[in-house]
Amino acid sequence: MRILGKLLLDDFRRRHADANSWITSWVSEAEEATWSSPHGIKARYASASFLPDNVVIFNVKRNSYRMKCRAAYKTGVLKVVWIGTHAEYSKLK
Repeated sequence: MRILGKLLLDDFRRRHADANSWITSWVSEAEEATWSSPHGIKARYASASFLPDNVVIFNVKRNSYRMKCRAAYKTGVLKVVWIGTHAEYSKLK
């Protein structure tokens, strides 16, 4: 997958160093993946949630943080739209 929104991730890592290794691993795995549907993501990230419009919510670092992405499965693109604490995510809804 091609990952868009890496600047968001870099900024988040600077503010939340404890999530750095999870994000680094996720980026590496996602770039090597060829997810053609939500099933592929769910097979690797069982706690991922799926919302309308191809939105995927990843639980980062055992649910300390959440990351909202939009998947374009046909073109192989995953865009990081938002990342923050679980409490911040609850306010988004």
